[in-house]
Amino acid sequence: MSTAIVYTEFGGPEVLTATEIAVPAPAAGEVAVRVEAAGVNPIDYKLRAGLRVSAPITEPRRVGSDAAGIVTAVGDGVEGYRAGQPVVVFGASGAYASDIVVRAENLVPRPPQVSASEGAALGIPVGTAYQTLRSLAVGAGDTVLIHGGSGAVGQAAIQYAVLFGATVLATTSDRRADRVRALGATPLPYGEGVVARVRELAPQGVTVAIDLAGTDEALAQSIELVADKSRIATLVRGKDAAGLGIRAFSGGNPVPLTDQEQAWRAEAIPVTVALLAAGRFSVELAEQLPLADAAEAHRLVEAGADGKVVLVP
Repeated sequence: MSTAIVYTEFGGPEVLTATEIAVPAPAAGEVAVRVEAAGVNPIDYKLRAGLRVSAPITEPRRVGSDAAGIVTAVGDGVEGYRAGQPVVVFGASGAYASDIVVRAENLVPRPPQVSASEGAALGIPVGTAYQTLRSLAVGAGDTVLIHGGSGAVGQAAIQYAVLFGATVLATTSDRRADRVRALGATPLPYGEGVVARVRELAPQGVTVAIDLAGTDEALAQSIELVADKSRIATLVRGKDAAGLGIRAFSGGNPVPLTDQEQAWRAEAIPVTVALLAAGRFSVELAEQLPLADAAEAHRLVEAGADGKVVLVP
């Protein structure tokens, strides 16, 4: 038997429970993976709490989409994977488990330089950050303002913007300023006076703004600083974007991602794995908890843990 984390009603972290399931076998085009680490993302607790709209619960609902582990079996028609191979998993269903089955296209080979916990930390954060920057055409000559630079998506966005040749400023708490600075951005304290400080630090002007904070101030500051609203994006206030004339790529955005945007999210995973292996990308890990402590993992993420919380079956 295998173990999976499920919930049967919306609610607090306590609704998460461990249950035994049969070890899944891969169908054609699928790969079975023994999970070594599963990443805990904010969307996981938002879905569990009913904060993000989802279908009614009619049976035990699995949790999680990002993981890393070892291939245990390969279905018919799958090429490029074999039993015993380390992999990164993204876009899965029910990744909080000791064994999962995923489509082959939701896997990336994991080199020995990348740990399972690092691999499990990638999926949603790097996919979201990379696609956002590509959608906004960030490149050399741009000055990018990121609201909320110390979270997992913010850290990935800083690193990719720098790699793409941009100058980056990022709002953050004083406590997290050193981390933001180490990734290549100029940290800006939250609070009043952000617009004035940005103009002092970037007299050439800001060409791109990305909202990861979701506050009214962050949106107002972005609109005041960036002349071209098509280069302002929110990843938190998707429902408000159209009325503000800016773009949104998640956060309840009613407009689905385009095929190209979905492709960029998938492209981000192998690109980031290669950068990690080469020592050119950094993942900040927080607590690594046993799978049975999924409720505590959700509490930590809701409270704003520093770094990525990972479950280890």
